[in-house]
Amino acid sequence: MEVEEAARKYTYEDYLNRDDDVRYELIDGVTHLMATPARIHQQISSELHGQLYVFLRGKQCRVYAAPFSVRLGVGEGRDTVLEPDIVVVCDKERLDDRGIDGAPDLVVEILSPSTQKKDKTVKFNKYLEHGVKELWYISPDDSTVTVHILKDGEYVTRIYDESDTVAVHTLEGCVINLQEVFAD
Repeated sequence: MEVEEAARKYTYEDYLNRDDDVRYELIDGVTHLMATPARIHQQISSELHGQLYVFLRGKQCRVYAAPFSVRLGVGEGRDTVLEPDIVVVCDKERLDDRGIDGAPDLVVEILSPSTQKKDKTVKFNKYLEHGVKELWYISPDDSTVTVHILKDGEYVTRIYDESDTVAVHTLEGCVINLQEVFAD
């Protein structure tokens, strides 16, 4: 798959058979290049993944960090493969060696200047359409977390800052310390 051909419609099969090392997301059959994450992005991801991993040890749900494919609408003519920064999956039946087929329980996207518009519009609508129960957008620039909880087919939103702790709605008893997540 060549970058210049991004307007061409691709299938999930095309996505699997690409012969390059470039990371893409596939949204409704259109490829989107993925940027290399900044250091602070990786630091935030590592800390949050660590907190979730420790909480989930010995429990049914599992946490995965990117790259991890989330397949939405594959085979329905709108093949979409997203790679959120962190996902939590509680239904192991939908997991395979390539990722998950369908919506994870929790999706975390760490925003970067080059992708935040797409993350907060196109990907937001995909997550909503496919029933992601809880969606977090983490902004390293202003040390905030925007949490969207699915209720009656719509997201209810709350914003937290680095001084807060956040209860993970989909994981009863899990509380994330944002001061640790944003510590640099």
